[in-house]
Amino acid sequence: MKKLFGTDGIRAVAGQSPLDVPTVYAIGLALAHTLSAKTLAPRFLLGMDTRESSHWIAATLTAGLISGRASVENAGVITTPAIAFLTHTRGFAAGIVISASHNPWQDNGIKLFGPDGYKLPDAVEIAIEEEIFRRLATTTATPPQTVPPPVNETDRAEYVRFLLATVPHLTLNGKRIVIDCANGAASSVAPQLFSGLGGEVVITHASPDGRNINKECGALHPEVVAVQVKHCHATMGITFDGDADRALFADEHGCVVNGDAVLLLAARDLKARGLLTNSTVVATTMSNMGLEAALKRSGIEMLRAAVGDKYVLEQMITTGAALGGEQSGHIIFSGRSTTGDGLLTALLLLDVVHRSGKSLAELVADLKVFPQVIVNVKVREKKALEGIPAVVAAIRAAETELADSGRVVIRYSGTEALARVMIEAESEPLMRHHAESIAAAIQTELGI
Repeated sequence: MKKLFGTDGIRAVAGQSPLDVPTVYAIGLALAHTLSAKTLAPRFLLGMDTRESSHWIAATLTAGLISGRASVENAGVITTPAIAFLTHTRGFAAGIVISASHNPWQDNGIKLFGPDGYKLPDAVEIAIEEEIFRRLATTTATPPQTVPPPVNETDRAEYVRFLLATVPHLTLNGKRIVIDCANGAASSVAPQLFSGLGGEVVITHASPDGRNINKECGALHPEVVAVQVKHCHATMGITFDGDADRALFADEHGCVVNGDAVLLLAARDLKARGLLTNSTVVATTMSNMGLEAALKRSGIEMLRAAVGDKYVLEQMITTGAALGGEQSGHIIFSGRSTTGDGLLTALLLLDVVHRSGKSLAELVADLKVFPQVIVNVKVREKKALEGIPAVVAAIRAAETELADSGRVVIRYSGTEALARVMIEAESEPLMRHHAESIAAAIQTELGI
């Protein structure tokens, strides 16, 4: 079992283990050592989001990589999917992103991509962890002081050219679009990307100060862009998370459009054009039963993967699916991206709307979602829930009463010390009753 890596890299409070200086330096050494087994002098591409801790983490990581005889190119503040794309297209041994995605500014993280642009398999992450612990046990010297290399400004421009090439005929003429950059990595890319597409683009939350990333904005708070859409009488709103690997939307009425709705819209468009392999879409255990029903009406099968775009992608590769994603806004288009990409998703959705001649609201009007609630419980440890009788009893009671009219999904967050209780049901009172009952049992046994 992995000890450092979660579902999306290594993540913690910046300055605390495993994101303290000695461990970050050891991570750099371990990465250089692990990849030098395949490449004599591995080249790494480094990018980061806008947190104030990203710079010292990047500098410390660079010191470790250089001490391990690797070279580093710095793309500066840039989105996570941009690093995945550039790592693959420019032949780097690996790509590294300093980011904690949707987490608050105090947190940070280290995400890794292999030379193919995909997130590393669990087995490789475990091997890297073993090397990190070995380095920590044997390296006692103070990490040398260094700074990341100068930022290569051409990286961002290359990524923008790639994105625009995916929608060569897209125009926003006659439209007003509100874009919320979450004061994160999208702030460095979105203005340039959307500036040449016509129409009127209103950019918001694009003034990062190191501490305002995701703060009352972005994909964590899609209601913010929804309100702005109504205020500006806009055609659509788009909102990203801190590293822009996911996107959520608001329609012209100011209603939030989540990842499930995007999957439905995209799946129908791909199928109509003969591009939806095996008429199959990969979602996750968190996707609403309403999505499954709507896809079925369109002759599309929905498969469920574990939560995490990494696991969605694994099932897409196994089944040959052309489309997959999460309710949270991670959407993967096979053949176009190797990871969730919020900016790419935004462009492709805008293109579907443009070609259809319909509004976003019209395109997803028949998606009837089951009432769904998610209760997060802060936990002191991630103990196996099936070994806690009170929690098991609460879950069984919910499953028995809901039967075929609902779903119960309980899981630990892969990036935070949280247990997530998700329940869907036709009956909203039953849904809330059982969600609160299970959450209370977890709180009593494991809560902080």
